[in-house]
Amino acid sequence: MPRAVSNPPNPWLSEHVELLGEAPPATLEVFEETARSIVASNDSPDVPFRWSVNPYRGCFHACAYCYARPTHQYLGWGAGTDFDRRIVVKRNAPELLASHFRKRSWQGEHITFSGVTDCYQPLEASYALTRRCLEVCRDFRNPVGIITKGALVRRDAALLAELAQLAAVRVYVSIPFAEDELTAAIEPFASSASMRFQTLRLLSEAGVPTGVMLAPLIPGLSDSQIPEILERAAAAGATRAGHVLLRLPAEVKVVFEQRLRETLPLRADKVLHAMQELHGGQLYDSRFGARMHGTGPRWAAIDALFHAQCRKHGFAARAMDPGHATGDQPRRSTFRRPGETGSLF
Repeated sequence: MPRAVSNPPNPWLSEHVELLGEAPPATLEVFEETARSIVASNDSPDVPFRWSVNPYRGCFHACAYCYARPTHQYLGWGAGTDFDRRIVVKRNAPELLASHFRKRSWQGEHITFSGVTDCYQPLEASYALTRRCLEVCRDFRNPVGIITKGALVRRDAALLAELAQLAAVRVYVSIPFAEDELTAAIEPFASSASMRFQTLRLLSEAGVPTGVMLAPLIPGLSDSQIPEILERAAAAGATRAGHVLLRLPAEVKVVFEQRLRETLPLRADKVLHAMQELHGGQLYDSRFGARMHGTGPRWAAIDALFHAQCRKHGFAARAMDPGHATGDQPRRSTFRRPGETGSLF
């Protein structure tokens, strides 16, 4: 069981405070654990990457729609505010990653940061676990994909640019809303939309390959903003784009609907009705494929709009794919263990 930290670090008292914004009026409990493993694998047809690293459990961003919320229940906590405010830190993540790379069975496959919770949430400013893991990837020349809503990723621009030269990396910034007001309503403690566009620009200018993820697309709320998001992302230097439909499994539905009615009461019924249109009268379809994309004429129109705008702005359009299918994996593996003089393959 993770150990509670009696005096957790305050990420708003760091040199990166300007990347985090104002400290929110909310309490935070930090729990540290010595993890047994750090590289997770999956074979779900809905997930476009096989390997991922998650240095944290739970996420302070408090996005109402986060599909990972039910995972906190495995710790005996709740999927609501517990997920937002009780954050587990895997303090030995970098050491575990280096140990994993030293195994002769590891073939230098593409690794995604992160498959579950945001690797650049505010505590990263204090713990720097993601940065240290990326340094391990650099040392082993292991290709990486990142997806984040955290502007803190710009802190590591130089490191990411170096990794891009040695192996492969692409940073996808998730921007589901063009408006800061909508961002604050649904993703209250994540970076503002305008700050995320700035982050795309700074990373791109630093030589980091970037992409934009419209994740999630919320019908009746954000689908009309697809053109603006893609136009601004292209202007910021992003060259790839992806989109994922809102998912509302289990307890996530309860959290999302409550937040929606609290912050956007006049739009709540419209959004929920639109979700039902995309899932045959239900808010969530548990079938593979249908979870990530909808069905029917409304989804067809949304998907067509996305791809038309991608063509207009010169994006290489992908499904949610910060990992191996982005085309960033080098044809010949660059992976090498420190001390070895050449490629293993």
